[in-house]
Amino acid sequence: MGLFSFLTQDIAIDLGTANTLIIMDDKVVVDEPSIVARDIQTGKIVAIGKKARQMHGKTHKLIETVRPLQDGVIADFQCAEQMIRGMIKMIKRRKSLFNSSLRMVICIPSGITEVEKRAVRDSAEHAGAKEVYLIHEPMAAAIGIGIDVEEPMGNMIIDIGGGTSEIAVIALGGIVSDKSIRVAGNDFTSDIEEYMRRQHNILVGERTAEQIKIEVGSALPELDNPPEDFAVRGRDLMTGIPKEIIVSYSEIAHALDKSIAKIEEAILSALEMTPPELSADIYRTGIYLAGGGSMLRGLDKRMSLKTKLPVHIAEDPLRAVARGTSIALKNINRFQFLIRD
Repeated sequence: MGLFSFLTQDIAIDLGTANTLIIMDDKVVVDEPSIVARDIQTGKIVAIGKKARQMHGKTHKLIETVRPLQDGVIADFQCAEQMIRGMIKMIKRRKSLFNSSLRMVICIPSGITEVEKRAVRDSAEHAGAKEVYLIHEPMAAAIGIGIDVEEPMGNMIIDIGGGTSEIAVIALGGIVSDKSIRVAGNDFTSDIEEYMRRQHNILVGERTAEQIKIEVGSALPELDNPPEDFAVRGRDLMTGIPKEIIVSYSEIAHALDKSIAKIEEAILSALEMTPPELSADIYRTGIYLAGGGSMLRGLDKRMSLKTKLPVHIAEDPLRAVARGTSIALKNINRFQFLIRD
């Protein structure tokens, strides 16, 4: 680059199932839900991010809300491209006499296929990127937490996002063993919706279930500092009339039990595949949790009881992956694990 470096703008994108974060010049410039609203007749995008989420579950028959990413990968190519393009427009880009080209680093799940990888790359290129690099989410999370990924020391990272839970053992700048399962934050939300319908005969929407998860979500039926009970409003399935019920954190812990058990199984499976020397390192360093799902109350304690290992939650788990992607972007020439081809 050298002389013409001012013509290139670097942006790091954490393209998540639930939220998309964009970092430029070490600052989070975009933090929006990964959702778009479009006109069904014309196909035109009418809202992106927070505005589209406000419409979610409340639209009339001419507008639909779409989540372009499902289980960590692009499900709707056209909407994903429009969403990336719209979010890039939200950035106040550097003023220049010339049109600056974009160089992007985008994080992807470790269990992604070549076809899914190509979809991410094509979406970024159609949205205006001249150079696109890809980085696996667990690697980005490890860098974002502050782990030196290039040293000969084994570290286990678990990134619980919206669509996928990424479990990886990292050493010497590479992923030694990994497990990617499509059970994560969105499944927790679905479990809560299902529980409300089955247990309380009340129909709640996705946004309400998400709110329940934030307010009284728990991985353990008994907590040291329990949250207060939460009032839930929805539609009574028997009468069709809106009603309100009160739920406690221990109820939600029961509702989420099966999904959390699946993540625990995947962790044990990844530990089984780990070479013995790295297992010895993990026994000493413990397990690191990142991603929005890791903020569930008591999850670290439950995983510690299951694995008999210390479990640490990242300082800012929601932004760990985005922060790591940004650091990787600044050290493109140093990090060999960035996917370029």
